[in-house]
Amino acid sequence: MEHGGEIAVQRRTGVRAVALGSARTRPEIPAVAAEFLRRQRMLLIGAAGRDGLPWATVLTGPEGFAKVTDERTVVIDALPGEHDPLAGLDEGEIGMLAIEPLTRRRMRVNGTVRRDGGRLVVHTEQAYANCPKYIQTREVVAEVTGPATGSSSTTVFGDGDRAWIEGADTFFVATSAPGLGADLSHRGGNPGFVRVVDERRLVWPDYVGNSMYMTLGNLELDEHCGLLFLDWENGDALYLTGRARVDWDPGDVPGAQRLVGFEVDRIVRVRGASPLRWRLGDYSRHNPPTRVAGGTRGTP
Repeated sequence: MEHGGEIAVQRRTGVRAVALGSARTRPEIPAVAAEFLRRQRMLLIGAAGRDGLPWATVLTGPEGFAKVTDERTVVIDALPGEHDPLAGLDEGEIGMLAIEPLTRRRMRVNGTVRRDGGRLVVHTEQAYANCPKYIQTREVVAEVTGPATGSSSTTVFGDGDRAWIEGADTFFVATSAPGLGADLSHRGGNPGFVRVVDERRLVWPDYVGNSMYMTLGNLELDEHCGLLFLDWENGDALYLTGRARVDWDPGDVPGAQRLVGFEVDRIVRVRGASPLRWRLGDYSRHNPPTRVAGGTRGTP
């Protein structure tokens, strides 16, 4: 199915190649991708919550907690926790990202989801690999048992949120478009690549990628989206839902082809959202420098 948003973005960027974006994907999961999924201990998903708003969240488990049962079915032995904005997810459209930071490998799976007891069953519509650009290497060094310990909710950024966001090197974004499904994608860069503008707005640069424009294509048709920032060291999560618009003039932001401005509608903070504790390895060599007072900062 043609995606009008992706086509509009491709035209705006001057891309004329065929079979890009959703047209490049297939619904079936090949055997090598099924094995990759089986090895993962973390999955990122994007969907609409009970409030009807888009959210991105993290699911974790032992190797094999996500398994491919046939070429178009993924069964996930995990559910969003009680403090999660996607708690109570029963059915609907879903975007899913399996990312292996240590090897910089990732794949995306989009489709529909239904709850089956304590599991999520995903029927796939799109399955495809992504390039390793802008992924920072990390490895799991510990796992903490027990559920998340609490949450808070607000509509404006506090000082702690600003420090968290502007110190991040990675976040995840959930988007969807009417009749075209949901998607969950990764964004990475050097710390400081995301900038908080004021108590309700932030902006990030859109770097050169694979020209599929699936996130930007969805935003062309529906500006609502959800962002997830993880604290990799202690398992906390910062969930944002709001609206994003693309500024096609990136100005002098290093490496930016365009800027994406986001205005938050709701913020949820959850302590201990993930039991996994990660150690940072290397920053991606593809990360452009970030602007700092008096100049720019390269790879830390």
